[in-house]
Amino acid sequence: MGKTGTTKWGRIKHRKGQIIMVPQSELDYKRSGPAQRYTSSGAKRRKIARSPKAVVKA
Repeated sequence: MGKTGTTKWGRIKHRKGQIIMVPQSELDYKRSGPAQRYTSSGAKRRKIARSPKAVVKA
């Protein structure tokens, strides 16, 4: 078990412009949704590149 409060958080602009907090490790990539989970060749897609405009500079 990890220590409490060890997660570094970053801010992302959501689809409707709202600000959400995501772990620092997910700022560059986002997890794929159910419809985007598999590539056309059938391989599992683990990360999708996030738009640089979505990251909120603090």
